[in-house]
Amino acid sequence: MLSFPDGFLWGAATAGHQIEGNNINSNWWVHEHEPDTHIVEPSGDAADSYHRYAEDIKILADLGLNSYRFSIEWSRIEPERGVVSKAELAHYRRMIDTCLEHGVEPIVTLMHFTVPRWFERDGFWRAGDAPDLFARYTETVLPILQGVRYVCTINEPNIAAMIAGGEDAKNLVAHGLAFPDLHVADQLLASHRRSREVLSAVPGLRSGWTVATQAFHATGEEGSAEKLQEYGYPRDFWYLENSAGDDFLGVQAYTRTFIGPDGPLPTSPERETTLTGWEFFPPAAELGLRSAWELSGQVPLMITENGIATSDDTRRIAYTQGALEGVHRAISDGIDVRGYQHWSLLDNYEWASGYRPTFGLIGWDSETFQRHIKPSARWYGAVARANAL
Repeated sequence: MLSFPDGFLWGAATAGHQIEGNNINSNWWVHEHEPDTHIVEPSGDAADSYHRYAEDIKILADLGLNSYRFSIEWSRIEPERGVVSKAELAHYRRMIDTCLEHGVEPIVTLMHFTVPRWFERDGFWRAGDAPDLFARYTETVLPILQGVRYVCTINEPNIAAMIAGGEDAKNLVAHGLAFPDLHVADQLLASHRRSREVLSAVPGLRSGWTVATQAFHATGEEGSAEKLQEYGYPRDFWYLENSAGDDFLGVQAYTRTFIGPDGPLPTSPERETTLTGWEFFPPAAELGLRSAWELSGQVPLMITENGIATSDDTRRIAYTQGALEGVHRAISDGIDVRGYQHWSLLDNYEWASGYRPTFGLIGWDSETFQRHIKPSARWYGAVARANAL
């Protein structure tokens, strides 16, 4: 048995736009319905978790998990610039209370890719006042965060900067990541730091952001190591370095990318791939932790996302087993890892790819929304109950 530290957080993660449904005031909803959109289908009702969150949290708790990472939607809370919905603040507070009632640690993300329509209209992250607006939003939600110990300010700022630089979200961590918009990267960092200043007013609250680590591998050819550093620094390493001094850092790991002397290479056809086209590579979590630990200057870590899109649930179990073995190796080597959040609790809306890639421990009927628990969920719950693999 591989035992994990006392108090280790075993959980699952979701994002509001991907499971709530009818997030009509968000910028992504706008793009889903544009006439020339590249997005394969709109999010629509999603998993209707906006109304069914209590059921979802109860299932999570009954499985044996002790934490739940979810996001609150800025576009619901501030649907128009300067207009705050008290009802939506109360909704997300009820989610936090429901977690606490079930003995589940709520891990709250403030921004998981989507922003209000007006924020994008008024300049998006390029706008000079973007950090001020994000700090104001953080102040708005501060009263509902009582009892929350972990807050993720910005989800995957490195991917957000790539999307702003032209990446279409269809290949978020696959071959050939776009070059990030460096001004947006600076603005996201400023927004993160302003948000952390606000959050520091809550006693006992720990804040950080989450970074999508890529597990870059040099091919060994002449020039590949240099190209790896050149390619990886603005897309990954810079964000880990700028996490130094944060309360914690979320690591989000799925696959790996080989870098040759000319840049990234496509996944070899000889390797097993998932429904997103990514290589089946369980060591990604361990490698992400080791990179984050080193580059951040040993900031406490948490796996805030890790999983695979597959229709074969036995492969989900195999992947998660391998990933957790790697997390345990990292902990055994002295790396401070506070928890593991599996992506995802529910099959969800995978951005430009729609509903085809299934990441969830729990599936649901698209007509009735009835939940069905997959064998991988019960397997993972047993691991969490034992606090051991």
